[in-house]
Amino acid sequence: MTLQEEAVSRYHKLLDSPTYKDLAWVQEIQEKMTASHLVGAGKPVCPVLRPHLIPRRQFDTLVKAEGAIQSSIHRIYDMAVANPAVMARLDLLPAEKMLAGINPHYSQLTVASRAGVSSGASPTFLDFYTGGPDGVAYGDALAGIFLDAKPVKEWRKKYKLTRWNGVKRLLHAALTAYKESGKKKFPRIAFVEFRAPFSTGPASEYLLLAEQFRQAGYPTEVVTPDQLEYHNGVLSRGDFGIEIVFRLISAQEFLMRFDLSHPLLRAYRDGAIVMVNSFKTEMLQKRTMMSLLTDELINAKFPAAERDAIQEYIPWTRLVKNGKTKHKRKTIDLAEYVLSHRDKLVLKPNDVGTDLHSFRGWEMDDASWERALKSAMRNPYVVQERITSPTATFPVYQFGQSSMKEMAITLSPHTFLGKVESCTATVRETGSAYSMVSGQAPTFILEGSGK
Repeated sequence: MTLQEEAVSRYHKLLDSPTYKDLAWVQEIQEKMTASHLVGAGKPVCPVLRPHLIPRRQFDTLVKAEGAIQSSIHRIYDMAVANPAVMARLDLLPAEKMLAGINPHYSQLTVASRAGVSSGASPTFLDFYTGGPDGVAYGDALAGIFLDAKPVKEWRKKYKLTRWNGVKRLLHAALTAYKESGKKKFPRIAFVEFRAPFSTGPASEYLLLAEQFRQAGYPTEVVTPDQLEYHNGVLSRGDFGIEIVFRLISAQEFLMRFDLSHPLLRAYRDGAIVMVNSFKTEMLQKRTMMSLLTDELINAKFPAAERDAIQEYIPWTRLVKNGKTKHKRKTIDLAEYVLSHRDKLVLKPNDVGTDLHSFRGWEMDDASWERALKSAMRNPYVVQERITSPTATFPVYQFGQSSMKEMAITLSPHTFLGKVESCTATVRETGSAYSMVSGQAPTFILEGSGK
């Protein structure tokens, strides 16, 4: 039994003891989540009653893998900027290319980004996100709440856990980029988001981030693009001037609603604001980036360590189109291969922020899969090897009761200015892509046994 398995088993036994059977401690957690705005879609963001543990060695492997993959992504970005043929393979809209060419006035390609990782014995990177620091504030807050929970306090007498301070690191990264841009004014910060139809206000996590930034001394508001104005070199929402913008909207989403004369874009072009992240990062979260990463012709001259990391940590991915390509050094007809290997493949929209659906071949029959492929041929889609998410048993609180459920786990290492500074985990009940039991789990590094 591994240390992680031993720790989880001991925690579950604790919950079965008479001390914790009455679930009074669970009610305390639920009340704290509500008071801390850890609520989404009318329910607490965390459905589970124990933390997710990442053994130190596993986390170190994840950090090393993230570093190698990020370095390779930056190489491809440089190649795309220099080579129109490589840029074309990312399938960016013309306006996205134009926005990506604007100087953000800081050197780092990304200020804050995260990956979606299936992390079993070896991590597999499924997606990259540059559209907002989702999960960081919830992760910090959940860690604090669970560390104060009675069974976790008792459990920690035996095991040493390490938490992250993601919000502090996120703010530091934004301020570093702001300082590098050469601006001297004390910055005011805005999270710019779209609101869902019929929403009553800003997303709870961005409210939480804004509150913590204000507590650190930086005036911060959550705003929508419709509220912004730009006059005399100042971007503002009413009388609230803005110097740093956290962009929570993809360029594609933005351009579907606004044109290039919008105040946010004018302020960005004029260098009146520092944007986190810049529009350069749009190409990083196109799934065709993974197609380029796994193309042997593209990565042939990468350092050996990066080629090894790509082979080990990135699933084979290709843009869906008619023609020949390589799979494990063999030349294949892509459409024929996709049709005949549906149990091993998934079709995903190229843009991670789109409303288009993914198609999981193993959940479909042959006729449905063929229709999905035809649809993917008409829209920007990639085909990717199937990756099975690791699962674990968690105690879940639902309808006033606790029960054990098998949950799939996806990790999100959060990278600020090129360094992994936080890690969060999302969980969902296995057996359905649309489980009612899903959310974020408090996450810690398991360092070892304590006393």
